[in-house]
Amino acid sequence: MYYLFAAYAVFWGLTFAYVFTIASRQKRLEKEIETLSRSLTKDQA
Repeated sequence: MYYLFAAYAVFWGLTFAYVFTIASRQKRLEKEIETLSRSLTKDQA
């Protein structure tokens, strides 16, 4: 029974870590898109 609990704990730990990395990448990409958008509008003006 201990192995089952350990397997579930590892699975959910890895799942949360993966979701956290995806969220951080998305935030970084949104910041980069905003920066590029600002530079494009600045260059056009």
